[in-house]
Formats: sequence, structure tokens, C-alpha cells
Amino acid sequence: MNGHWQPPQFDISRSPTLDVALALTDDPQNFARITKWSPDGTVHLSHCEDRSYHLGRLYVSQPSLKFPQSSPIVDFAWYPAATSTDPATFCFISSVRECPVKLLDASDGRCRASYPIIDHRERFIAPHSLAFNLTAQKLYCGFENAIEVFDVSYPGEGIRLATIPNKSSKDGIISALAFCPSYESDVFAAGSLNANISNIALFSESQGAAPLMFLDGGVQAGVMQVFRVALTVVMIFQLQFNPSQPHLLYASFRRDTRIFCWDIRHNTDRPLKIYTYAPSFKESTNQKHRFDINVGGNYLSVGRQNGNVVIYKLDSQTSSLDTSFEPTTILPSLDFLAHSDSTGSVAFHPTSSRLLSASGSRNFDDDGVNESDSELESESGEDTNLYVEGADDLVYETIR
Repeated sequence: MNGHWQPPQFDISRSPTLDVALALTDDPQNFARITKWSPDGTVHLSHCEDRSYHLGRLYVSQPSLKFPQSSPIVDFAWYPAATSTDPATFCFISSVRECPVKLLDASDGRCRASYPIIDHRERFIAPHSLAFNLTAQKLYCGFENAIEVFDVSYPGEGIRLATIPNKSSKDGIISALAFCPSYESDVFAAGSLNANISNIALFSESQGAAPLMFLDGGVQAGVMQVFRVALTVVMIFQLQFNPSQPHLLYASFRRDTRIFCWDIRHNTDRPLKIYTYAPSFKESTNQKHRFDINVGGNYLSVGRQNGNVVIYKLDSQTSSLDTSFEPTTILPSLDFLAHSDSTGSVAFHPTSSRLLSASGSRNFDDDGVNESDSELESESGEDTNLYVEGADDLVYETIR
């Protein structure tokens, strides 16, 4: 014993052992879209298809609490210091369509505070992305053409940072936000629905709305393509920095199985590495697939539409100063079947070698169209196969 905390160790030489399979409800039309562990790992919170949050505890067979919402859920984020042992910190932020952003108590779902974003027609705007800064004093909310910044301690109006050069600019939806986990930096990344290849920008909290730089070389987002007519919506879904190598930024795009990695210290004109899947596999829906990086920063996991979960090994990565280099393509170190339906979300446990995965997708009748009433990211109209075997919507697996 050296007295130092060690991150959980994973054995990816074989498929993990199934610990627990959970069914959210008996409703065959409900499933978890995205699920996240609390920062202390004692509970998990799921954004569900039925406009509700489900909160469950580790190794409890059924989610213990359900928090219904008035409209479709757009995004949510745990308060960074949340722990079930301290009621004052046990809360999360929620974005619900046509409602103010709310800080909800995770013990009973009550609203502790609200942070309204109002447009020129005096309507509430639900941000597409949410992120706390490293000190958890500020809340950043990304929406169309701007980022609203709130002081968490003082609910009410925020400060708006415009992210477009003029009012005539379009397709500036801030669809993803992520803060660099280094306390030596106040940099955060924002991904937008822009019709150009530089759709990820780096900002500094201390320098306001002017971007520090742009990252090039990813999927060209913002080509708004209309489903059932010819094309589909392509946009940045998620941004995440490596917890132990904060100079590495990862990005995923909807309808693309690749995950791109940039070294923000050098070579921002192209990715450093591209984590890819089987070349023959194509995403056929607009469903999001949330990836996660473990606390040690050496593994990345993501679910796929075929029900599989893949894990990539993140080796120590150094950026080349040679501007002519090509990105390295990385294949999965482990690929296993976790569900019989699309795996939309995975989450590494913060203190143990466990992986939580969530499965489910929309089911549409052949003789009619089930119109979507969910947020922007849900307008696919093509998702099929609602259920996993035995309705195991949430699965714990031990990788050791």
C-alpha cells in the first residue's frame, strides 16, 4: 500500500461479466436514451423516452425514483460535486423544451433554481448542451448562435456570448460543450452545427466570446439534409477531454461511427487519431451514441446500433510537429454484444471497473408514421427494434 489512489484496472482481453440487468418500467415504449453515473458513483441517472428521468442505485434491481418532465428532455448534467451523502450537492441541471433551465434535486426531483434563456419573442429556449466549468461556479448553456453563461449561485438572467459574426449567420447551434479538465487552463470546447469543416472551436473563459482557435479535419457538420427527401442531419453530438491527458479532445458526430481525437497543443488542422469501427458497418438512424472515457484516461467505450459495445485502448499519445502527418486509425481492442437493440449510451463507473450501458430505440408501425415530439436530436423517424431481451434497458458489466 503506497497510500495513493489508483484508477480502476480493466481486463479487455475478454468480454466483461454481466453484473445486473435492469428494466426501467413495464412500458414497452420506454427506454433510456442516455445514462450517466453520479460523480461519486453511488447512483445513475437516465434520460428516458417517456419525458422523465430515472434514478437508480448500484445493484438495486429497479430504479428507485422517477422524475416526470412537462416536455421532452434535451440534455442534462450532474453537478460536478454531487454525492448522495451530501444533500446540498446532490443535484443535476436539466434542459427541457420550452422551459427554463432548472437545477433539480436528485433526491426528489424538486426544482431548486431556474436559469431562464429567453429569445426575442419572449419564449423560453432549451439549450442543446450543458456544462459546468471546473469550479462549478458557472453554468454554460449552448443553443442557437450563442452560449448563455449563468452564475450557479445566483439564479436568474445570464450573460450571452454570441458565437456567430452577425445576425444573418445561420446553423450556429451549439450542440456540444466540454471543459478542459486541467486547472491550469480555462479552455472549453464548443461544437456547432456549421456548414464548414471547422465546426469545433476552443474558447477561454477569461477571454470572452472570441474563439482561440478552430479544430479541422472532422466530419463536415451542418449540411442540413432533410430525412425522407434525400439526406439526413449531420452534427457534432459529443465533445470530451481526456481526464488524465487534458490536451486531448475527442469528438463524435451523428450517423458516423468514428471518434476523432485532436491534440489541442499542436496540429489543430487535423486529428491526431481516428477511432473507427468495422468499415462495412453503417449507422442507419439519427440516434445518438454517447461515448465515455474512464477516469484513468486509458480506455474509451461507445455503443453501436447493432447492440454491441466497443472499447478502445487509449495509449499515451504525443503529437507530431510534422504538419504532413496523417491521422492514425485505431480499431477496437474489445467488441462484444451487450444488447439485442441499439446501445445508445455507455458510462464508466468513476471508482470501480464497471461499465453501465443503456439500450433501446424507437419503434414505428409499418402502416403509419409515429411523429417525433422529442428534441432536435430525436428527429430520425427510422429507428426500429424497441426492446432488448427481457427488457434489460440498463446493464452493469464488470471489466476485470
